[in-house]
Amino acid sequence: MRSIWTTETEAKVFPKLMNSISTDTLVIGGGMAGILCAHELRAAGVDCVVLEADRVGLGITSGTTAVISAQHSVLYSDLIRRYGRETARGYLEANLRAVKRLSEAAWGIDCDFEMRPSMMYARIDADKMSREAEAVRSLGFDARFTDEIPLGIKAAGAVVFPDMAQFHPLKFLRAVAEKLTVYERSPVLKLKDMTAYTESGSVRAKNIVVASHFPFMDRRGLYFMKMRQKRESVMAVENAPGLDVTMVEDAEKGFFFRSYKNFLLVGCGNHDPGHDEEDFARIRLFLKEHIPGAREVCRWVNQDCFTLDEVPYIGRYSPATPHLYVATGFNAWGMSSSMLSAGIITDFITGHENKFAPIFDPARPMELKPLMDNSVHSAAGLLTPTLPRCTHLGCALKHNSTEHTWDCPCHGSRFAEDGTVITGPAVKPLKLK
Repeated sequence: MRSIWTTETEAKVFPKLMNSISTDTLVIGGGMAGILCAHELRAAGVDCVVLEADRVGLGITSGTTAVISAQHSVLYSDLIRRYGRETARGYLEANLRAVKRLSEAAWGIDCDFEMRPSMMYARIDADKMSREAEAVRSLGFDARFTDEIPLGIKAAGAVVFPDMAQFHPLKFLRAVAEKLTVYERSPVLKLKDMTAYTESGSVRAKNIVVASHFPFMDRRGLYFMKMRQKRESVMAVENAPGLDVTMVEDAEKGFFFRSYKNFLLVGCGNHDPGHDEEDFARIRLFLKEHIPGAREVCRWVNQDCFTLDEVPYIGRYSPATPHLYVATGFNAWGMSSSMLSAGIITDFITGHENKFAPIFDPARPMELKPLMDNSVHSAAGLLTPTLPRCTHLGCALKHNSTEHTWDCPCHGSRFAEDGTVITGPAVKPLKLK
């Protein structure tokens, strides 16, 4: 299954790392977060190198719906309740700045960039939407409540953020990457003493940024305890009405929508890797009910990292690693979070203060209950007595017959049927014989 983005672009081929080199800053990961980090570092005059395990943009970025928005679910009411108004205001301001910066960068690139308001809607709880709109307005942004929902969806109400955007992620990413020093097909197998080792080379750096979707070093940061991976399914259809807004349903496995040219993208999901879900059946049922003439063009499944408190981890990898940085846990909002990460990490490396950094500090305290729940979830996979076992921490794998992969329900690693790593945190291939 290939996303609509991968069918339209020709990618520059970058070389494989074949020797030992040194640089000021190494960025591990050639997706949106890694490339934007390298782009911002280069703009700040920092010499940097990017190592990508496969091809630039063909990991998680190739499956995104590429909505550029500071509206990250119905979040701001909850942030105010849990952390206070100043933290919520900081989160909003940081993401609005990221949206503006990313939009400015996209204007000069042929990447189908379009301004679009974003919408979060609820089918039954109008009061919740109204409270969220009021909470966002109290933070200084002009969100509005509406009960007018496109596509004939019966909903109680929605919150609309004006002046958000959308684009073609791979057209944008590849244009930016062409100006950087990138090595493809060079997965990092080990980090030691500020040197990254691949199978055919190494990079020594003063600073290292881990932007590889899920961090792969377990001895520091304990990210395998602080995050879950979830999967969503997306279908691109033609002969469907266009949308002048991007839409997400406020529900555990709700739908989401955006237009691209003559296509409508319809998605749903939010389930653990290794658990079969009838997402595409649900999408087809929705289309049959609301857009009966729609025709499927392509479909795909993507995977996102979710933190336990819905706030990304951006900053120092751990307190014990002052020159090692991380950008992860974007909670399915990877576009603004990637640009936000690039700004915070660039300020760290160039010695500038960033007032938003404490909000996203990976070392912030975690609430005990979600931490314990996540640990119990992982323990269940460790105790399941089946083969094969994940090369990350040894959890039992489940076979995905739809995508022909082996998936880890514990931490989200995925392997091809020949054992090759598709998605981390695993870095070692499976031994199937």
